[in-house]
Amino acid sequence: IMKRIIDIVGSLIGIVITIPIFLIVGICIKMTDGGPVIYQQTRLTKNGKKFQIYKFRTMVQNAEADGKARLASEDDPRILPIGRVLRATRLDELPQIYNILKGDMSIVGPRPERPELAAELEKEIPEFSFRLQVKAGLTGYAQVYGKYNTTPYDNLKLDLTYIRNYSVLEDLKLIIMT
Repeated sequence: IMKRIIDIVGSLIGIVITIPIFLIVGICIKMTDGGPVIYQQTRLTKNGKKFQIYKFRTMVQNAEADGKARLASEDDPRILPIGRVLRATRLDELPQIYNILKGDMSIVGPRPERPELAAELEKEIPEFSFRLQVKAGLTGYAQVYGKYNTTPYDNLKLDLTYIRNYSVLEDLKLIIMT
C-alpha cells in the first residue's frame, strides 16, 4: 500500500513539475516532422500483464513498418535529431509518469520489456521472467547501477537483487540516485 501511495503522490508531483518540459518537447517533436508527440508500445509488467507504455516519440513515424521488433543502435538512422537529445537525457521516458499514475508501472522496479524481446531473452536466459514478480518501473537497480551496454544477464541479476531486497527506503534511495 505504501509503495502505491508513493507512486501516486510521486507521479502527481512529477506531472505538475514537468508540464513545461512536456510543452517544450512536444513542440520540438511536432516541428521535426509533424507527427504524433507521444508513442505507445506494448510492454510487460507484473505477472506478464501487457500494457501500453507512453514515451515521447524519438524515431521517425512507422520506424518498425516491417513489423520486426528491434532495439535501436547508437547511430540508428530512424532516430530523429530531437530524439537523440531526448534519449541521451532520458527525457523520452517522462510520459511514463502517466503509466505510474494509472497503476501499470511503479516508480521503481525492473524496466518493462517488449513481449517479443522478452521471449527472445527467455530462450537464452529462462530466469528472465522472474523480473515479472513485481511491477515494472521507471527506474530501478539496473538503471542506477547498470549502463546502456550492460548485458541482459547482468540486468537480470540487478533486477533480482532489487526484488529480493525490496523496501520503501531502498525505493526512496533509488529515486534520489536517479
